[in-house]
Amino acid sequence: MHAITIEQPGGPEALVWADAPDPVAGDGEVLVEVAASAVNRADVLQRQGFYNPPPGASPHPGLECSGRISAIGAGVSGWSVGDEVCALLSGGGYAQRVAVPAGQLLPVPAGVDLVTAAALPEVVSTVWSNVFMVAGLRPGETLLVHGGSSGIGTMAIQLAKAVGARVAVTAGGKEKLARCAELGADILIDYREQDFVEEIRAATGGAGADVILDIMGAKYLTRNVDALAVNGRLAIIGLQGGIKAELNLAALLAKRAAITATTLRARPLEEKAAIVAAVREHVWPLIAAGRIHPVVHATYPMSEAPEAHRVLEASTHVGKLLLTT
Repeated sequence: MHAITIEQPGGPEALVWADAPDPVAGDGEVLVEVAASAVNRADVLQRQGFYNPPPGASPHPGLECSGRISAIGAGVSGWSVGDEVCALLSGGGYAQRVAVPAGQLLPVPAGVDLVTAAALPEVVSTVWSNVFMVAGLRPGETLLVHGGSSGIGTMAIQLAKAVGARVAVTAGGKEKLARCAELGADILIDYREQDFVEEIRAATGGAGADVILDIMGAKYLTRNVDALAVNGRLAIIGLQGGIKAELNLAALLAKRAAITATTLRARPLEEKAAIVAAVREHVWPLIAAGRIHPVVHATYPMSEAPEAHRVLEASTHVGKLLLTT
């Protein structure tokens, strides 16, 4: 098969569409003929040499895909050759074929085409597991999403609104904020010109956000705690603003607040399967009903993965970038 290979870490040019060994469906796995994959920040880190795949995972980047099942390994039930699926991966999406644990498969939801379905597994699993399974966002609460125009952000806005929450977002510039508003965001904060702590307090009568979904890490840690409401929950899923910061524990204690930090890629198979099952139960019906939808900025041939990475790193996009085989 062909796959995106990385012989040496580096810039986007390190991504090369080349011959690669065919994967084989092992016990509990299926083989998927990939129709499309999607670009995530983790793929950029892997390309740069900062985020290696977990042991046993494919060496190729790509944390989600869509396609058709072409082979089924031992011990797999409930799926058939030819089924159209999308999948959460530990790697390998940037390829013509990938082996997937059966517990990480999802049917392509009603109303979504096969290529577009590649935009769903990673972002939906990330948002649902962090905002709902861990942070427990409830109807009537306020969610603050940093990077509201990103793939994660555009999905978080829609899911939070679907369950009856109020949504605040940070994004850079009026155009991106306008797109967030179209998706349902109630409170729009331009991080280039506004202080999100002041803005979220003003919009909530001084209370703050009940849940914050954060991609920045260290840079925003102190301000995120300041922006939390009493009994607030901060869910950290990215470290774009660094990995080390001081934390005033007294401020955290005063608010009876909680901080969690999670990644999805290296979790045990059973944890991923539980998240995927929850997504299928709670989110897939919302997609089928047209209440939420994947937001796709652009689609590129897989061989043009370097250009897709350049767009992602320039942060000029809204939603997801897809790669097709």
